[in-house]
Amino acid sequence: MSVVEQYARAHIVSDAAVPLVDELEAVPVRLRYDPDHDPRKVRMALPGAGGGEWTVGRELLEEGLRAPAGSGEVRVWPCGRVQVVVEFHTAEGVSVVQFERQALLRFLRRTYTAAAEPVTH
Repeated sequence: MSVVEQYARAHIVSDAAVPLVDELEAVPVRLRYDPDHDPRKVRMALPGAGGGEWTVGRELLEEGLRAPAGSGEVRVWPCGRVQVVVEFHTAEGVSVVQFERQALLRFLRRTYTAAAEPVTH
């Protein structure tokens, strides 16, 4: 199966003592899906020092496009008709990442296509 990787521009707001990035600027967030590693999860790599990488369920992202979803460390919800918010909670604080809904939708569609590809040897 194929790995799917895509960059999506997002605004990141954090309550960390040192901001990850300039909160006024949209930055590229790397979205990655590797069905051989875990077919139910995607990874989001946030830019900047200490931005880190998060693992998020594909179903959670899909649910969050339509209605608030998730609890605990990761929450996703629609923000108006064109934005989606992904909120990450850690002991150090909260980071809120605001994406264009269409960018996440395109990425999710690509992951389902990749997961459906036949394996050839």
